[in-house]
Amino acid sequence: MPSTLHSEAVASTLNRLLAAEERQDLEAAFADAGIDVAGDFPIELSAADLAERTKDIIMSVSREGGQLLYLFTRAVKARSVVEFGTSFGISTLYLAAAVRDNGGGQVITTELQSDKARRARENFAAAGLGDLIDLRLGDARETLRELPGTVDLLLLDGWPNLRLPILNLVQPRLRPGALVIVDDIDLDIGRDFNQGFLDHINDPANGYLSVRLPVHMGVQMCLKLG
Repeated sequence: MPSTLHSEAVASTLNRLLAAEERQDLEAAFADAGIDVAGDFPIELSAADLAERTKDIIMSVSREGGQLLYLFTRAVKARSVVEFGTSFGISTLYLAAAVRDNGGGQVITTELQSDKARRARENFAAAGLGDLIDLRLGDARETLRELPGTVDLLLLDGWPNLRLPILNLVQPRLRPGALVIVDDIDLDIGRDFNQGFLDHINDPANGYLSVRLPVHMGVQMCLKLG
């Protein structure tokens, strides 16, 4: 059976979004938003302020990173997926395509900025995958409190300072063998928070086996043990 990724609706939607992302000058876009990507993470700004400042910036997985998401979601036969950080929905589409090819299920994703959430929903509809996606508008620390009994895969692709709190929030729902995938683990702007996350995930006492993959700006793959 052909992959849903190769369907006309999904492929054309992803190609349009990825082409727009590749045309961006990301460093200039962040500078216009008052964020120095070569400096420290702007901890003085709230999550809502950061979301508002970056509402027009496409922040998502690379094309190769998206294919990796699809492959691993298929490999673990995930049907219950949680994503932190929707943006315009590129990574969500890769996850939802895999869930469809796994026989159905749900991708729960969350976005703080309302304009991005609206545009993401439009992209989900254009790709024909909206029926598989539950997009929750608001702060992930609140929107992800209510989850299904078990979660097969968690993607952490939001602000680096919130990745560990979100992992701790979702962790009780992760089944043994579930995957936690972290994008942009090498991003300079979040290096201190990313290091804190890595220290946590690489400590065997916390119940994970973890490895870094050299994809785009670094992808950390973590297996929930037990």
